[in-house]
Amino acid sequence: MKALLASNDMVEISFVRALLADAGIEALLLDDFTAGMEGSIGAIPRRIMVAEADIAAARDLLRAAGIQAVGPGAGPGAGPGAGR
Repeated sequence: MKALLASNDMVEISFVRALLADAGIEALLLDDFTAGMEGSIGAIPRRIMVAEADIAAARDLLRAAGIQAVGPGAGPGAGPGAGR
């Protein structure tokens, strides 16, 4: 699994998960419980993970939607999780 997105924005997370589901790409949400337990200070972002085989297609979907993915190949300014 590769990190696709790290965010504290629940609307963005929901939108990305819907985009992926519509494209038939299975996604896993990590850190949801931990982020919820720390409150609303935004210290722990939730991460959306996808299979390595789907990462390129998932990044293309996000790019087309105007959302910045994380990690190598995600473009300039890749956020948390870069290189994982």
